[in-house]
Amino acid sequence: MTKFAANARSATAALRELFPETPLQRNDHLSARYGADIWLKREDLSPVRSYKLRGAFNAMRKVRARHPDQQEFVCASAGNHAQGVAYACRHFGVHGTIFMPVTTPQQKIDKTRIFGGDQVRIQLTGDYFDQTLAAAQAFCAENGAHFLSPFDDPDVIEGQASVAVEILEQLGQAPDLVVLPVGGGGLASGVTAYLREAAPTVAYRFVEPMGGASLTAALQKGTPTKLPRINSFVDGAAVARIGDANFGMLSWVPPETVLLAPEDRICVTMLEMLNVEGIVLEPAGALSVDVLPKLADTIKGKTVVCVTSGGNFDFERLPEVKERAQRYSGLKKYFILRMPQRPGALREFLNMLGPDDDITRFEYLKKSARNFGSVLIGIETKDAGSFAQFTDRMDAAGLAFRDITSDEALSEFLI
Repeated sequence: MTKFAANARSATAALRELFPETPLQRNDHLSARYGADIWLKREDLSPVRSYKLRGAFNAMRKVRARHPDQQEFVCASAGNHAQGVAYACRHFGVHGTIFMPVTTPQQKIDKTRIFGGDQVRIQLTGDYFDQTLAAAQAFCAENGAHFLSPFDDPDVIEGQASVAVEILEQLGQAPDLVVLPVGGGGLASGVTAYLREAAPTVAYRFVEPMGGASLTAALQKGTPTKLPRINSFVDGAAVARIGDANFGMLSWVPPETVLLAPEDRICVTMLEMLNVEGIVLEPAGALSVDVLPKLADTIKGKTVVCVTSGGNFDFERLPEVKERAQRYSGLKKYFILRMPQRPGALREFLNMLGPDDDITRFEYLKKSARNFGSVLIGIETKDAGSFAQFTDRMDAAGLAFRDITSDEALSEFLI
């Protein structure tokens, strides 16, 4: 057994002081759909509803073993890592200063404070994470505190590898395939490093949000590369640059095994898991399940483990998730059209709608023209195919219109 594997097993045993192993559950719904034996490793059911507690705990445990007098720990995070560090600080009775962006939702601030209690202090600084990170690192330098990286740290990686240790123990055999979400790379590097030794027959698929594909960029360049911009919707995995240590452990990954998940499609998966299975997943937590349709032809008859990495979902975001899911599924569209300004024109337009078409938004954007007005209209339907019939009817009537559903700039501004 290598030193890494031995350390991963030690981390797993030590974690039992904190919480029992998270469930590995066979999902009958997904198994029946794909003709496979599909299991979910429910990291969304850890005490902080994500796997991040594992790495934070192990890193803090090992730092204190090397430096027993170390009492001050610092992290920069707007979400799961902050909660994991706070929980670990309370467990070890050490002091933690947690830097969070000023824009962090109050719900996440409150949860972090609850997990840490009197052991943590929350410092809100910076509008963007890079500013928050710089402030945290400057604080460490000035105060002799230990900075706990969310992923780019050998001790953190060993802690995340405990997910793999538990999978093999719970399943009692090696799965055929493990599907892993990737953000900074802590989970993926730890799990694969352990399984490649303990279960070398396991295959892998890695999933990144389309707007934060840092592993894909690193594999293309051969080195960690900062993305010029990221889409922050999948906040638990939208990382601009994969960690150096993490990429050092993932550079072997074949590029074709890294799949990209569109943010709107992830919303469809989140809603399905909530409505059908009663499982609450955050966007990053749904990544591994989201790509199963892409793997359908290759997983039939196989044993597949999907790591659902987190369930810290703020239900105030549910209307946005539903909106994005409907748009991706083709059940909701937005149009700008020029409406004739004459009696009966609106009634004629309404007659173009099908029996299952509902208007969800109707707004005049411009009424200054004498004969025409520009209208923003949102329509929801039960059958995506009905939109083709609707637009055909508008064409036949000579209405000038534009579908702006997929126009990111216009949609963000108007919708």
